[in-house]
Amino acid sequence: MTTPDSDSIADPFGGSDPPSAPLTFRAPPVSNCAKSIIDRKLRKYASETSFATETASESSLEREVPSRSRVFTVKPVGTRTPGGIVLTNGASNSNNSNNGGVHRSRRRHDSDASGSANSEATVASGANTPRRCHFRRPKSTSEMHQSCTSATIHSLESHHNEERRASHVYMIDDDSVHEFEDDDDEYDNVTLMYAKHEKIPMKDFGSEIRATMDIDHLLNKAVLLLDLQETSLEEIFAKIIHEMDIQEPEFTSEQVRSVLFTQDAGNQFHILSRTVQSICTTGSVGGSFDYDQTWICALCMLNTVQHRHVAIARLSHPTNLGRTMQDLRFIIIVIAPSRAKGTKTALETTRTFATLFADMEIRQRLVMAQSVEQFRSTLLSAAKELAMDQNQWRERKSSIHLSHAKEQIFGPEAWYPFRGLKDEFKRRLAIYPSDYLDGIRGHKTVQKLFSTVVFLYFACLLPAIAFGVLNDDNTKGAINVRKVIIAQAIGGIFFSLFGGQPMIILLTTVPLAIYIKVIFKISQELGYDFLAMYACVGLFCQMFLILYSATELCSLMKFATRSAEEMFSLFIAIAFTVESIRAIHNSFKKNYNDCDTSAISMKAARTALDAFRNGTTNTDSIVGNITSSMSIGDTGSLCRRDTSILYMLLMFGTLWLGLFLYNFRKTPYLTRSRREWLADYALPASVLIMSFTGSYAFSDIEKDRFNLRFEFPLIQMADIFSLPPSGYFVCLLLGFSLSFLFFIDQNITSAIVNNTQNKLKKGTSHNLDLFVVALLNMFLSVFGLPWMHGALPHSPLHLRALADVEERVSQGHVHEVIMNVRETRLASLIAHVMILVSMFFLIPYPLQLIPTSVLHGLFLYMALTSLSGNEMFERLLLLITEQQAYPPTHYIRKVPQRKVHLFTACQLLQLIILCAFGFSPYPFIEMVFPIVCFFFLPIRHTLIPRLIDYKYLDALDGRH
Repeated sequence: MTTPDSDSIADPFGGSDPPSAPLTFRAPPVSNCAKSIIDRKLRKYASETSFATETASESSLEREVPSRSRVFTVKPVGTRTPGGIVLTNGASNSNNSNNGGVHRSRRRHDSDASGSANSEATVASGANTPRRCHFRRPKSTSEMHQSCTSATIHSLESHHNEERRASHVYMIDDDSVHEFEDDDDEYDNVTLMYAKHEKIPMKDFGSEIRATMDIDHLLNKAVLLLDLQETSLEEIFAKIIHEMDIQEPEFTSEQVRSVLFTQDAGNQFHILSRTVQSICTTGSVGGSFDYDQTWICALCMLNTVQHRHVAIARLSHPTNLGRTMQDLRFIIIVIAPSRAKGTKTALETTRTFATLFADMEIRQRLVMAQSVEQFRSTLLSAAKELAMDQNQWRERKSSIHLSHAKEQIFGPEAWYPFRGLKDEFKRRLAIYPSDYLDGIRGHKTVQKLFSTVVFLYFACLLPAIAFGVLNDDNTKGAINVRKVIIAQAIGGIFFSLFGGQPMIILLTTVPLAIYIKVIFKISQELGYDFLAMYACVGLFCQMFLILYSATELCSLMKFATRSAEEMFSLFIAIAFTVESIRAIHNSFKKNYNDCDTSAISMKAARTALDAFRNGTTNTDSIVGNITSSMSIGDTGSLCRRDTSILYMLLMFGTLWLGLFLYNFRKTPYLTRSRREWLADYALPASVLIMSFTGSYAFSDIEKDRFNLRFEFPLIQMADIFSLPPSGYFVCLLLGFSLSFLFFIDQNITSAIVNNTQNKLKKGTSHNLDLFVVALLNMFLSVFGLPWMHGALPHSPLHLRALADVEERVSQGHVHEVIMNVRETRLASLIAHVMILVSMFFLIPYPLQLIPTSVLHGLFLYMALTSLSGNEMFERLLLLITEQQAYPPTHYIRKVPQRKVHLFTACQLLQLIILCAFGFSPYPFIEMVFPIVCFFFLPIRHTLIPRLIDYKYLDALDGRH
C-alpha cells in the first residue's frame, strides 16, 4: 500500500492540517484479463465523451489520492507503457464538496504562475472548466464495489527508459452523483449550472484615465492582507471580508457571501459566481490554453453599498483551491454598488486590477514585498509604469505652422493650378462605365436599387416642397415651390451624370434658405431687384468656388474635426426647429389670436338683432351694425381656431409617426427585414398618412396649403446689369461670405460619405465635386432657381441604402458595420428623373393636397433624426444626467469628467455665437454667419488646446 504524496496533493478545504489517515487498501489481485476489461471499458466510455488533455511526468502516474474510504491502484496490461487507474471518492469538506478531494496531477508552478505572457483577462460566471465531463457508469464488477460520482480523464505522458511513451490515467472524483453500480441508480441531487466565458479587453492605462485614477484612489483605502495562513476557500474569504470592515448602514457580510458564491440550499457546493482570470496560450498546435492559476479576481455588486471597496490578499504559499485555482497566491475582491457610473462598475474596477496582476513581473515584485506599505507602493509604481508603456500618443505642437500645413495640404509633389481637378477627373473617367454597371450586377443589387430609388424620390421631393414653402415665405413668392422642385430635378440629374462622387445627394438646405432671406431683405432695403441681386451674388460665389477647387483648398478640410461638423449639424437642426415654431406661431396669430376682433363684431351683431326683436331700434341701424360687423370680421379674418388646432395636431402627428416608424427597427415586432423596411420608409409614410388624415378625416376644416405661384414664371433669366455699381460691391461681399457656406457644407458632406468606415473603393473627388457644384449653381443663379450643394443626412442615407450591413456585438453594444457599397449613379439618376416627371403630372394635384403643417412636421422630424450619433448632443445631455447613467463611451473612459464638460462648454459657446449671427434680425449681421462657422477650424487648433491637452482632444474629437 502506498501513501498520498503530501507535498504535491494538499487538502485545499480541510484546513492547514492534513486529514486524518483515510481508510486505504490495495484492491485484490486481478488477472491480466480483468485488468484489460477494466481498461477497455473505461476507454470506451472515455472515447464517447469529449475530454481535455494535458501532460505530466511519470512520477504522477502511480500517485495515490486520499479518499473518504479507499484508493485503488491498478496497473493495466502493457509491457512498454506502464499506466494506472485511480478510483477515488475524493476527500472534501462538507462546505466545499464541489472542489473535490481529487485534483489532477500537474506541474508545480512557481508563485508567479509561468505562462502569463500573451494572457488576457477573461470573466466567467460560475467556475467551470472544459476538462470536466460526466458519463454513465458501466456495470459494476467484483473488483469495483466502491461507489464513485463522476469522472475526469487526462491524457498523460510518462518517461520510461529515457523515452517518452503515452499512457493514460483515469481519475474519477465526486463532482456529480454518478455511481459505478446499477443502471437504475439516479442522481441524489441535480442542479443546473449556467457558465459563461466572455473575453474582455485589458485596461489601457495609457488612454483610459479611470485606470490610474482607480489605482490611486482605491488602493490607498484598500485592505491589503499579506501571507494568510488559511487554506480553505471559505476561510480565506471569511477572513478577507471580516478585515474589510465595510461601514455601510445596511451592509452585512452575509450579503457579500450570498453574491460572491453560488450555492444551493443544502450548501453542497461552494463556487465563486463571477471571476476574472487571465488565460495563457501554450503556442502548441491546436491553440491549447490554460488558466493562469496563481491569481483570481472575484467581484460582486450590492444595493446596500454606496462606494467601491477593494481587498487584496496574498497567501503564505501557493494553495490549491479548485480547478482553476491550483496554484493560487493572490486573491482580489471588488465590491461595488449596483447603480454605479459606467466607468466605476464592479467589472470595470476588476479590469483595472486584473490588468496589473496579469503581468508576471508585477506579481514577482508583489511576492517579494515585505510589508503592506511596500506592497501598496509596488502596485502604485507598477500602474504608473504600465501607463507610460501603453501610452502611444505623441505630443504635438499647440499651433499649426505654415510649413507643416503646406505639406499636409498640397502634398510633397510639385503643385500647379488645377492639378487636383485633373487627377480626380482622370481617375473617375477610368471607372465611369462601372458607375452604371455596378447598379445592375451583383447579388440583390436590383432589389437594393429599387428600394433606394423609392427612398430617394420621397426623401428629395418632400423636402423640396418643404423648402419651397420656406423660401416662398421668405421671398414673397419670388422663389417658390415649383422653382425648388424643378431645381431639384435639374441639379440631381446633372450631378448624377457629371459629379465625382455619385453617393452625394444635392439639396437646397436651411442655411441656404436663411441666406436667400438675407439677400431678399438687403435688396428690399437698398431698392434693388431681388432676382438680379440673387443672380449676381450666386455668380460671384461660384467664381470663388472654382478658385477653391483649382487651388486644391478642399484639402483644408483635413483640419476639420468632428466638433466642427457636430456644431454645424446642430445649427441646422436648430434652424429646422426655429422655422417650424415660427410657422405654427404665425398660424395661431392669424387664425386664433385675431379672432378677438371678429368675436366682438359678431357679439355686436347679436345685440343689434336682440334690440330689433324688442323693438328698440329701427331696421336701418340694424343693417348698418351687421354690415360693419361683417367688414370688421373680414379684415380680422373669420374665426378659424380649429385650423390652428389642426395645424398643431398634423405637425406634431407627422413628427410622432415619423419617429415611431424610424425607431420601429428597435422593437421586437414583425421580422427584422420588415422592421428595416418600415424604418427606411418612415419619412414618406408619415407624410402621406398625415396628409390623407388632414385632407379626408378633417375635410370640413380649412387647412393651410402651399401656393404654387403660377403668376411667377417658372424659369426667367435675371437682368444682372440692372444693378448700380455699388450693388456689385455688395454682391461681391455677399458672394464671398456665401462661398464659405458652400465650401464647408459640400466638403463636410463629402468627408462623411468618403469615411473609411464606409469602405468605398473608387476614391475621393473633393475638388471635382466642388467644381461641378459651382457650374450647376451658375446656371441656377442666372435663371432664379434655388442653389444646391451636398446635403446631410440624405447623402449618408443614400450610401447606406446601397450597402450591405452587418450587426456586430462589442462589449454588449450592438453596432452596424458596412461590408460593401454599390457605388452607382443609377439610383440618384432615376429618382430625379421621376421628380422631373412629377413636376408636370403631380402638380397641382395630388401634391398640393399636402398641408403645410405636415411639411413643417417634416422639418421637426429631420431635426430630431439628425441628432442621432451627434456626440456633442450626447455630451450636452450628460450635463443633466446622473453619473450612474453615463454611457461607457470612449471619451468617458479616456478623458476626465471635468475636461469632457469643459470641451462641451466650449462647443456650446461657439454654437451660441453662430446662432446669434445666423438668426440675427439685422441682415448685414446675419450675412456673415458662414464666415463665423469657418473660423471654428482655427479656434479648434489654436485656442482649445490651451485649455485641454491633446491626448484628451484626440479622444473627444476623434472618430471612433
